[in-house]
Amino acid sequence: MSAGTPAPTSLVLVRHGESVGNLAAARAEQAGAEVVEIDTRDADTLLSDRGLEQARALGVWLGGLPADERPEVVWCSPYVRTRQTAATALEAAGIDLPVVVDERLRDRELGVLDRLTRAGVEARHPGEAERRRLLGKMYHRPPGGESWADVALRLRSLLRDLAEREDGRRVLVVAHDAVVMLLRYVLEGMDEDELMAIIRERSVRNASVTRLDRVDGAWLLTAFDEVGHLAALDAPVTEHEGTDDSGG
Repeated sequence: MSAGTPAPTSLVLVRHGESVGNLAAARAEQAGAEVVEIDTRDADTLLSDRGLEQARALGVWLGGLPADERPEVVWCSPYVRTRQTAATALEAAGIDLPVVVDERLRDRELGVLDRLTRAGVEARHPGEAERRRLLGKMYHRPPGGESWADVALRLRSLLRDLAEREDGRRVLVVAHDAVVMLLRYVLEGMDEDELMAIIRERSVRNASVTRLDRVDGAWLLTAFDEVGHLAALDAPVTEHEGTDDSGG
């Protein structure tokens, strides 16, 4: 996008609060289990009690922003944990904003590796584990699933629509770890090495805030993975990479 091209003035990217799926995945990894035991499909996974607390703290922070900094619209992944995060935050903020739910903001799909831990992938799909090591995170596409490059492609499509619909507005985006990282990748014009360097250093914490502002026709990162709003209200800070590095 160049100067004069339709675009929001700012994007506030939020990862959903901690989910019961995050907790189940952490337990399975710690136990050395092959499968994450959870009763719902990924799209229907609820927030944990801590996740709801994080979403409320996010809302208090949003409600305390000056009117000229507060988001004017919400774009949200269709997954239950993201919609819960957005709804809980808006209620706690005491503000009523339009919410656009878009499937292109969904988490990365893992196909045959869904619900498997790292140990489970090695045990049940050793060929895929080897392909993943060879191709790397960016380009490995598990059967029936997506690579990170696939997710980036759908996000490029989303950003074109968002730019036209939300020109000149401040937008809150509630999504997933991988989506937050790949939105940065697309908007900041990163290459694979730059993206992977950030990912190796840290993941995106639950209910954290990442912000990009539109300055002179380019996107400028002004906050990344900020959790001060959680600490200010003694809400828990949690970090979950998700099963098979999916993000969650």
